[in-house]
Amino acid sequence: MARGHTVLRVPAGEDLLPFLVLLQHRRVPHRVYEAGGEQVLEVADPAQAERVMGLYSAWRSGELQLDIAPQASPGAQQANSAQRVLSVPVTLLLMALSVAGFLLVYLRAPLSWLSLFTFVPFTLQGSGISYGSVGSEYWRLITPAFLHFGWLHIVFNSLWLWELGNKVERTLGAVHMLGLFFAIALVSNACQYLFGGPSIFGGMSGVVYGLLGFSFVGARLQPRWAFEPSRPIMLLMVGWLLLCMVGFVEVLGFGAIANAAHVGGLLSGAVLGAGLALLSRAR
Repeated sequence: MARGHTVLRVPAGEDLLPFLVLLQHRRVPHRVYEAGGEQVLEVADPAQAERVMGLYSAWRSGELQLDIAPQASPGAQQANSAQRVLSVPVTLLLMALSVAGFLLVYLRAPLSWLSLFTFVPFTLQGSGISYGSVGSEYWRLITPAFLHFGWLHIVFNSLWLWELGNKVERTLGAVHMLGLFFAIALVSNACQYLFGGPSIFGGMSGVVYGLLGFSFVGARLQPRWAFEPSRPIMLLMVGWLLLCMVGFVEVLGFGAIANAAHVGGLLSGAVLGAGLALLSRAR
């Protein structure tokens, strides 16, 4: 690495190893060398200096625990992997309900069953579809998130839900994850209905984009939340969103895309991330 931006100067006897492991895990290019009886930490990107200083301060104040654990045996590693999976019950539940919603469509269940979970009820009348209203059936504000209309739809959403949701849930807990799901699903479904009108739409992608916005903004404002998406993930997800919005994905034959749900989810997640992160820092 070329000479970078100096962030820290600490005594030569200070053990920086756990902190350096953290920087490596977060893919922060850096180097450490000794000069004048001190350890000097430099980062390649000056824009990351403030963030690195925040992480270091949180570590030294005891707010951030960085322990280097010994290498576990294969049996212990398998047990730890199973424990990590079971430690995110809300994410697993959302994935299971999404698969159930996909099977409801894939196995061609009666339309009356499908109509129970759409944003507004519908019936077939001749060659057209007649839509009702939500009324007092408030579960409809949430349940479209579980409906999936193809293999690519369910696989794409399940993978991204696991990638983003399990990190958020492990950091903030099941209660916060459940609250985030309800809030983002409500906003994304409502946006799709308001901008697209009565229709049969569904999918967890609005929630996925909400978790993306939450993870990006929240982790930027609260360095202790170690779930900020990497730059390639952000470029891929935002790039896909833009392709959907300009209609390119529909031209390829992927069907209608719920763009309003994606944008509403992304923005609501970002707002929630900013609010909760600032509240966490204030505490």
